[in-house]
Amino acid sequence: MNAAAPIRFQVDRQAIEARLREILPPGAIYVDAEELRPWECDGLTAYRRLPLIVALPETEQQVCAILRACHELGVPVVPRGAATGLSGGAMPHERGVLLGLAKLKRILRIDAAARTAVVQPGVRNLAISEAAAAHGLYYAPDPSSQIACTIGGNVAENSGGVHCLKYGLTVHNVLRARCATIGGEIVEIGSAALDAAGLDILALLNGSEGNLLVVTEVTVRLTPKPELAQVVLASFDDVTRAGDAVANIIAAGIIPAGLEMMDKAAVHAVEPFVKAGYDVAAAALLLCESDGTPEEVAEEIERMRAVLEASGATQVRVSRDEAERLRFWAGRKAAFPAVGRITPDYLCMDGTIPRKRLGEMLTAIADMERRYGLRCANVFHAGDGNLHPLIMYDAARPGDIERATAFGAEILELSVALGGSITGEHGVGVEKIGQMCAQFAPAEIAAFHAVKAAFDGGGLLNPGKTVPAVARCREYRLANRQQGAAP
Repeated sequence: MNAAAPIRFQVDRQAIEARLREILPPGAIYVDAEELRPWECDGLTAYRRLPLIVALPETEQQVCAILRACHELGVPVVPRGAATGLSGGAMPHERGVLLGLAKLKRILRIDAAARTAVVQPGVRNLAISEAAAAHGLYYAPDPSSQIACTIGGNVAENSGGVHCLKYGLTVHNVLRARCATIGGEIVEIGSAALDAAGLDILALLNGSEGNLLVVTEVTVRLTPKPELAQVVLASFDDVTRAGDAVANIIAAGIIPAGLEMMDKAAVHAVEPFVKAGYDVAAAALLLCESDGTPEEVAEEIERMRAVLEASGATQVRVSRDEAERLRFWAGRKAAFPAVGRITPDYLCMDGTIPRKRLGEMLTAIADMERRYGLRCANVFHAGDGNLHPLIMYDAARPGDIERATAFGAEILELSVALGGSITGEHGVGVEKIGQMCAQFAPAEIAAFHAVKAAFDGGGLLNPGKTVPAVARCREYRLANRQQGAAP
């Protein structure tokens, strides 16, 4: 499936290719169609487009030189890390340079005393924890793709993970970033100290999806490894009761290290794949983790057990050792590949709703499955209300991708209606750009464009992504008012 037509730029391909060859060594530039094919999409494979050129710098100086050349020649630039993103944020521009940052993969230093690590943007998320392990430290945000995703991409999407409820998203764990502007100038944002002077540009950078600056170095916060961690695995015979249990845990003043939910369809996909020991008869499962000292964990586990049982759990199990804890989590983290084994294609949506409305959303999704004639498995970062419905379809079957896309759009718009958001951690990219009009008024969209213009007046960084045209949102709201449905 092709995305909407990209913004048009008048680009002299020969001129930009010649400039790039002055900057990069042989083998670091791809221009032939077959060489470009592997770069046509990110993790959202429903949207594909060949770039004009792929450039693979190895140093910050090369990154700046490439950006200067593109700025001078009016050439769009799409930054890309490991391309594990799921919203099309790293999909190329057909008249632009795809700027691959995977070769900037050095861990520059680890300061155990300050509990920080300074890394380049191509460093894998999990590699930070592996390098810090010798100091009894780790990097807390843990997306399911952490074995492959890069820290630069994590900053671009403000990635989360199963432990973000207690330890925060990327924005809460990044202290400083070194970035290049579209003009090739280096700026430093944030500070290794607890606070930095001026406006909080660092928070703006996290989740900006490559639209403002290109990250070349990141300083992250490291967290001490807990003495002990245990997981409570609770079964429910009703998804609404499982959703209510999530709200009840938080209402009881408990902030678990992780609080995840899977429905029956997700469990049935995962269990044969991972053999995590899940209850396949359950309508929904909750995974609730406690970490800290042995005494803290023992107390919190008992409190969670009491809340879960009072909320209607039909079975409550506590991991007996570290191997079982990791096995419980392996099932949840393998949900995406597990679903990929049972369907030719799927769309992974990413909305956020208030915790107390999880059951209401699951009931609505079940109704959508019947109306669209497509299956949907659901996994949730339940503690913060972040939904990941996996809508299964077959791209080879006529009409399937259109129905899957409409199904996903309805989930996102219902998320807004329930008091939530169209995205939690996957970003907007090209996938959700239409639903931005459900979330924000035209005046707000105009303000986003003004912020973009302050950093990138020519609109060259990742154009056509994240923020729709103001006119499009006016048309969206007018159409919905005519139907009596717009806010």
